[in-house]
Amino acid sequence: MKFRILLYIVFFQLAAIGVAHAQTNELSGWAAWFHTQRFNKHWGASFDGHLRSAHHADYLKTVLLRPSINYYFDNKNVALGYAYIGASGRSGDVKTFRPENRAFEQLTIVQPIGVNAQLTNRFRLEQRFLGETATQQSVFSQRFRYFIRALIPINSNEKTFTHGTYLALANELFVNVQNKEKVNNHFFDQNRAFIGIGHRFSKNVDIETGYLNHYTQQAKAYTINNVIQVTLFTRFGNSK
Repeated sequence: MKFRILLYIVFFQLAAIGVAHAQTNELSGWAAWFHTQRFNKHWGASFDGHLRSAHHADYLKTVLLRPSINYYFDNKNVALGYAYIGASGRSGDVKTFRPENRAFEQLTIVQPIGVNAQLTNRFRLEQRFLGETATQQSVFSQRFRYFIRALIPINSNEKTFTHGTYLALANELFVNVQNKEKVNNHFFDQNRAFIGIGHRFSKNVDIETGYLNHYTQQAKAYTINNVIQVTLFTRFGNSK
């Protein structure tokens, strides 16, 4: 079962990377923190924060802050959230900045695989409000994102995985569903394929690092950003 899931995720990754012959290749570093706080059996909140560098870590390119309120039922949860994104850029000596505000709705389904592996499917619809700059007008658009992730413990046969090393495989597909002509004029927006290794210190804390292949479609070009990503996961609260 683990092997079949592994092939499933890798297929998504290779399909995404295989069609991407980038006009521009970049190298950057991303750091992220994902936190989940459970209030009781059904209610909780989440927060994730991201710092992302520009090419060769020349400067801090993106700051992303994303809280949400979550409702849990069975092996699923629905969430309503908000995100703020600050995107910096440079054109020669000229610095640019574009803020973006988002609202989003999502459904997450977590399924056990085999003894202790886990498969996560996440469906997210987001409403994007991109701010005005000196050369760009303010824009509203909607985007759909599908995320799939497998967490596979290594050398652990415990029914509940609470400590040890694991393999992480993930892929996320982004498509524009409204006002694509105001963003990049394409239905397909971007794809992120990830492979990494992590360590679970307890049921509450994971640290993970790996490689993210980030393919981005622009109006007349496309870019592959080769990302080294480090992520901290924390989970606290009572779910009973």
